[in-house]
Amino acid sequence: MRHATASSVRSHSRSAKALAALLGLALAVVLAACTPTSTSTSSTSSGELRTLSVGATLEPASMDPWHNTAASIPQVLLYNVYETLVKVDSTGAIKPLLAQAWEVSPDRKTYTFHLNPAAKFASGEPVDAAAVVANITRMKADTKLTETLRAQLAVVAGATATDDTQVQITLVHPSTMWLYDMSSTLGMILDPAFTGDLNTASAGSGPYTVKAHNQGQNVILAANDKYWGNPARFDEVTFRYFTDPTAMNAAMLSGDLDVISNLQAPDALAQFADTSRFTTISGTTNGEVVLGLNHDNKALAKLPVRQALTMAIDRKALMDTAWNGQGTLIGSMAVPTDPWYEDLSGTNAYNPDRAKALLKEAGYDAKSPLTLRLRVPVVPYAVKSAQFVASQLADVGVTVKIEELDFSRWLSEVFTNGDYDMTIVAHVEARDLGKFANPKYYWHYNSAKFAALYTAADEATTEAQSNELMKQAVRYLADDAAAIWLFALPNLVITKATITGVAQNATTLSFDLTTITSR
Repeated sequence: MRHATASSVRSHSRSAKALAALLGLALAVVLAACTPTSTSTSSTSSGELRTLSVGATLEPASMDPWHNTAASIPQVLLYNVYETLVKVDSTGAIKPLLAQAWEVSPDRKTYTFHLNPAAKFASGEPVDAAAVVANITRMKADTKLTETLRAQLAVVAGATATDDTQVQITLVHPSTMWLYDMSSTLGMILDPAFTGDLNTASAGSGPYTVKAHNQGQNVILAANDKYWGNPARFDEVTFRYFTDPTAMNAAMLSGDLDVISNLQAPDALAQFADTSRFTTISGTTNGEVVLGLNHDNKALAKLPVRQALTMAIDRKALMDTAWNGQGTLIGSMAVPTDPWYEDLSGTNAYNPDRAKALLKEAGYDAKSPLTLRLRVPVVPYAVKSAQFVASQLADVGVTVKIEELDFSRWLSEVFTNGDYDMTIVAHVEARDLGKFANPKYYWHYNSAKFAALYTAADEATTEAQSNELMKQAVRYLADDAAAIWLFALPNLVITKATITGVAQNATTLSFDLTTITSR
């Protein structure tokens, strides 16, 4: 199967999926700024810098995406600071970036990328084939690389520079997901000459560089004056971090912000109804809000218990209560933009009487009650959903003890150490059901049948075969109640009328600044 140009891989790319390297969390990004009308790379005629301020809900702990799983890192860095061979556009299609074109061998194990000869790092050094090979080699030798990145990288047998602008990457076996993974954190190219601290600095080839990270406040990006492509439209971009969505909305209403990306208080939509001041964009995200179950818990390891918990929750009422009815009900690890998506929200549908019966069959009743710890990060959708879940499970005799954690603590205790029974977090990575094939992932779900289905889908010889097997894998997760899927987050964007270019759909982890401008 050969692909002479990037556009000819479009259909193939749509079946590629991200076995994402980052933990799922709801990317609530807010964009704000002083936005002059000029879109040139120079300052305004008065000498005033063109600045953009991006408010976000979750602050990254560092600027190092290779050793920290937080999705808030690529939110800032992906495509803006670090570029990839290919990128995903707002429709979900894979497009050229550092690579102008690529080919796939007939056995689907060798990818040949033709790099743009103009591409340079912020240092001025070329983004050549040797730099791509150095990045693959660096990651494969890195024993501290995040577990999910290691899993994504495991399919790579090696990389070879065939000339200055041509690199061949060979896979251990065919993979429909791999190219999609390369459009995200796995594919971000670091300048091989960089010797600084990745926690605080950057060395990419994008239109921006990291200027400062002021803990507890913001991350500031500065325009890369050596950028090889279309110049940055802003001199400085500041990602500001809000913990209170009400304060974020107030800032927007007062004119201090230009854009709220992925509104964290959907019940506030009516406040932005004045079309002379604001534009409302409603799209989709990859964010499955998952009530995750720790399968190491003896009770949760029982299928009847998992089914009972699912049946005890009226997920439509939960979405109405927690997210103002905004979003899509889902029943498994797939969203409507996935090519294998099916509406499985009716699987293990709301039935509290049946839930009580299943719990009793599993040995849990008034004499032997089930008590579970629900530990959630302090983000609006998780906190609101947790309260609803606790109330509904109480109705079927299950006691839920809610514990709210700041995100760094959630990362350490829940995601890393598995210290929880249930949790709620949005997995925002694209096409990410492959996480359930990894028993070391924080759910500790271990199903040989699902893993076999997923592997067969990944290694399928055609897109049609892959999609059908993915559908089977998605259905299996739903039937097995591997988790409780609450809903898929919407992409609710509020902008000032002067802001254009914000993508309707959040198809990647990036808050892509390269398309945004002001008028």
